[in-house]
Amino acid sequence: MTAVRTLLVTGASGAGRSTVAAAVAAAAAGGGSRTLLLTADRAAAEVTAPGLTVGPVDPAAAFREGALDAQSRTGALLALLGAAPLDPEELTELPGADPLALLRALRQARVLSDQHDTGAAGPSPWDLVVVDLPAVRDALRMLALPEQLRRYLWRFLPPDRQAARALRPVLAQLAGVPMPAEWAYDAAARADRELAAVQAVIEDPGTAVAVVLDPGARPQEALRTARTGLALYGHRLAAVVANRLLPTGSADAFLAGLSGQQQSELKAVAESCAADGVPLVELPHLGREPRIPADLAELGGVPLSGGPARAGEPWEVEDLLGTEGHFLWVLPLPGADREGLDLVRRGDELVVDAGGFRRILPLPSALRRCTVQGAALRDGALRVRFVPDPTVWPS
Repeated sequence: MTAVRTLLVTGASGAGRSTVAAAVAAAAAGGGSRTLLLTADRAAAEVTAPGLTVGPVDPAAAFREGALDAQSRTGALLALLGAAPLDPEELTELPGADPLALLRALRQARVLSDQHDTGAAGPSPWDLVVVDLPAVRDALRMLALPEQLRRYLWRFLPPDRQAARALRPVLAQLAGVPMPAEWAYDAAARADRELAAVQAVIEDPGTAVAVVLDPGARPQEALRTARTGLALYGHRLAAVVANRLLPTGSADAFLAGLSGQQQSELKAVAESCAADGVPLVELPHLGREPRIPADLAELGGVPLSGGPARAGEPWEVEDLLGTEGHFLWVLPLPGADREGLDLVRRGDELVVDAGGFRRILPLPSALRRCTVQGAALRDGALRVRFVPDPTVWPS
């Protein structure tokens, strides 16, 4: 069984993410890899190349399909309440439908690949899936959705309470309040399975991220945001793409000035990439909007492997009890600054805010019996010190 690789393409707003995603997909297909491109961009969805399958993502259609499915599953409840069901033509997508549609398309692509890998339908239809994501902040929040929504489901409808279904009428009488109905637990279990499938694709070792930047539009700020957010959520950065680079040495003073500004910004970007061990790919400005296959082929040189390995979870725990009397939990956060960093210990979890992003991390078992002594941000990593809690630590 050949593992399917997934490349998630995001970047700064207006930097040409969709074009780069289409170029990468077309180049991979031209190199012999069976490639699927998932995109909501109409122009990118028109790309054609031998070996390339384009999966256009339609948020409106996906929303209608999901809403009608949910409506059919809760038909008895709606009838009990006297509510009239909505017709398909009444449904228009709500804010937030776009990322959900993209995640759903990614899950469906993996399900299809897994069905083929079982042998029942032959080998997987794709070697590579390229996903055209929104701008970096929206993309990172989208990729965090499955983990966050699963956490909410577990809190509101804990799976361990589903085992007591037969006792619900008795518990309802004892508590004096209605207990969640069977359909609520069934819906939660189904949603959890679907979210888990998406989360598995996002966290797969074969999944990586490419960040597209416009060297003339404050690329360092966009890259800093991407580096911090990707590290916090544990995603692997495969490459940084500097798109639309103007030629150097132009005799035209205006173009020479723009090119000089790009090269100055590019130098700082290159230093950050070198510090992270991430390839920097430079793509030229073609002087026109790339559309035809020859244009995309000229822009397709983005490596599909490279960059540091996925952070994994839990992150590194250093046992310094014998020498310094504490444990050290090291969380890589390149690009983070102290002003945008916050930590809160909450039971067996650590709430980390960095760069405008938040993640709730379960503590490793050894650290759950400890208290937080302090933390420091040094050399692109958050180092949290834990000391044993004498009330729960074995003597």
